[in-house]
Amino acid sequence: MSEDGIKVTDKRIFTPEGDLKEEYRFLEDEARKTPSESAEPSVGRMPAGGEETSEAARSPDEVAAPEAQAERPPLDMPSPGPEGESPGFFDLLAVLSEPIPFYLGDATLPSGESGEDLHLARLYIDLLDLLRQKTAGNLTVPEANALEDLLYRLRLRYVQKRG
Repeated sequence: MSEDGIKVTDKRIFTPEGDLKEEYRFLEDEARKTPSESAEPSVGRMPAGGEETSEAARSPDEVAAPEAQAERPPLDMPSPGPEGESPGFFDLLAVLSEPIPFYLGDATLPSGESGEDLHLARLYIDLLDLLRQKTAGNLTVPEANALEDLLYRLRLRYVQKRG
């Protein structure tokens, strides 16, 4: 082994802050171009071998309808939660479990109707269980306990409703 050792090259295109690295800025400029500004439009062109390009081999912009090819404004991400905090695991649990009381018939819709659908309640409970399985060993003790408790209570209520 030489004295040079191992050379590590960072091939990521984003900085830790989420911005494009300087050497990849051309991608941002390329994305802003309209199809008429593109140097080599490939729509309607035959590839070098003479065979037609399948839609899977084309970029999404080439396959999209002409009106969709117009310049698109950049997407704005919503700002983080209160005080600049990013959503956490407990927020994810709240979002995934929010519709379950409606599907179990324990909560009524704003119109006063019942939205009971035990099949959908079971789907959401199963999604939470999948989350538990996939995050096993990666959660803090309070996160794991909250998920286990939530699943226990939801399963118990589901069995009570199902009869």
